[in-house]
Amino acid sequence: MTLYQKMNTEFTKDFLGYSVLAIIASTCVGSVAVMLSLSHGNGFFQMFLVFLTVIVCSAHNAAILSVQKPKLVLDLLILSLVLNVLIIIGNLLV
Repeated sequence: MTLYQKMNTEFTKDFLGYSVLAIIASTCVGSVAVMLSLSHGNGFFQMFLVFLTVIVCSAHNAAILSVQKPKLVLDLLILSLVLNVLIIIGNLLV
């Protein structure tokens, strides 16, 4: 079993508990990404990064609230965390 398959199995088994933690994690990391993006000004590029962050975090939260399949929620969580961490790293290096 790969790491992803193990995470998917565990996430599916205790979906409700992990969903609460996922909302907190996604939202907190997203808010840090937005804060760092806006710390470099409010030009088009910064607003585009804020747009991306809001879209991915909102998609993840909406998937949980509309009770989608656990695999979709996990995939959106991974996408949200990876994208927001890349935005944070990019803003720290600038």
